Amino acid sequence: MQVHLKKYTLPLKHTFSISRESHDFQDTMIASLTLNGKTGYGEATSNPYYKITTQSMMDEISAISSEIERFEFTTPEIFHAFLVSKGLSNFAICALDLAAHDLYGKLLGKPLYEIWGTSIENYPTTNYTIGIAAIDVMLAKMQEMPWPIYKIKLGTSDDVAIVRELRKHTDAIFRIDANCAWTATETIHNAPLLKELGVEFLEQPLKADDWSGMEEVMHHSVLPVIADESCIVESDVEKCALHFSGINIKLTKCGGLTPALRMIKKAKELGISVMVGCMTESTVGISAIAQLIPQLDYVDMDGALLLKSDIATGVHIEPDGKVIFPKLAGSGVQLLE
Repeated sequence: MQVHLKKYTLPLKHTFSISRESHDFQDTMIASLTLNGKTGYGEATSNPYYKITTQSMMDEISAISSEIERFEFTTPEIFHAFLVSKGLSNFAICALDLAAHDLYGKLLGKPLYEIWGTSIENYPTTNYTIGIAAIDVMLAKMQEMPWPIYKIKLGTSDDVAIVRELRKHTDAIFRIDANCAWTATETIHNAPLLKELGVEFLEQPLKADDWSGMEEVMHHSVLPVIADESCIVESDVEKCALHFSGINIKLTKCGGLTPALRMIKKAKELGISVMVGCMTESTVGISAIAQLIPQLDYVDMDGALLLKSDIATGVHIEPDGKVIFPKLAGSGVQLLE
């Protein structure tokens, strides 16, 4: 099995800001795996919060590239276990796991959602993310992209006022992501005000390790709260079920589709809602996420919609949120090159 790695810098349509950082470009790494004339593609982005760069991922994978090429590929799950045994970071594992799943589907001639026994007749609509900015800039972004659901990034001194102003211009559902910027007291205070403004849920309002604060929020918040930074890997799901209404799974953080499928199953067993989110990936990563949507309650897979230009074809999202799946098997990805 041949392995190939390539770095890309993805240009964003607009400066993207959250509570802890801003950027105009997103560095990403595309991994490809080729076997029997078929090629699968996977992706993982750099991430300063988790101290991951495209170069660090490439160095990790290059160090075991000869072992990957000798590996007798049968299923993505067995390949994933091999990668874990080599001690790679979850981001690097994610890129290879996504490529392995895409390859596996292409070898079988079936899309992944079909292999998993799910139907794409019904699925949740992705939100469209509005980063932190001046009110007029946030409004301009909403007007540029009319959408049924917006995720609003917050973490300022005027968060409720921002939502109140945005609400004057749209009837869309709002979701709020504070990216760890609030305290328990702020969250409990803001929740009823935001609920009146049509907010559906809050995502990770507190710092990732503030479990006592989240317990307080769970007892007093009038809005559901979804874990993001507090839910990284499979072992986090059970603890999050005691402190959150649901979890947001990020493929890069957990290590790909293989563990994500297990996390979805576990969350459903525990009776909490399930969301899968993106990291401003290209269509390569978004197409992998899209294979999971029949299994989800919520999804945030607008990454490719935030780009000025893309590097691949695959799953396409229409202006009304409808998802168009390609006829190509696996994740349906092809690099534009």
